[in-house]
Amino acid sequence: MNVSLVHSLESAPPVTLFHPRHDDACSAVVDRGILVQSSFNTVCAIEYMKSHNVDPKVIERVLLHPDQRRKAPH
Repeated sequence: MNVSLVHSLESAPPVTLFHPRHDDACSAVVDRGILVQSSFNTVCAIEYMKSHNVDPKVIERVLLHPDQRRKAPH
């Protein structure tokens, strides 16, 4: 095991996986994008969210990594 890597990871600041929602309109677009994905396909959902200026990192997280979605509305 690389001890230097372990020490650097231990000293790294904590990573916040989920940020609180501040924009209800964007939240609604993301929720609709998820519905578009389940009703049509991922490409349609990506295009829908892009057309509503959702951050590409958010699009990737919610569409390609459903296990990283928020569990409850904020």
